[in-house]
Amino acid sequence: MRLTTQQTNTITQLTKEIFGTDAVVKLFGSRMHDTKRGGDIDLLVELQQPIAQPVIASAKLEAKLMLALGLQKIDVIISAPNVAKTPIHDIAAKGIRL
Repeated sequence: MRLTTQQTNTITQLTKEIFGTDAVVKLFGSRMHDTKRGGDIDLLVELQQPIAQPVIASAKLEAKLMLALGLQKIDVIISAPNVAKTPIHDIAAKGIRL
């Protein structure tokens, strides 16, 4: 996994601040692999409860992470009972839990 312990802790902390303590965050995509280079930080936030305004919550987390981790590309996908699943959700669900 190509994230430092500090980055992982920051991601987890900010995710729980925005989505609650029950939120699970997973890293997926190229940053999962030590042998690959570059790439954005792709995150899946899994929630057991429906969420109001998932797009706004996702954008809020992305913005806070960019401020905390530096200006880099960060993508956040939400999985919740009221969010329609797409094929990327299946890929992201296989990611590394942070």
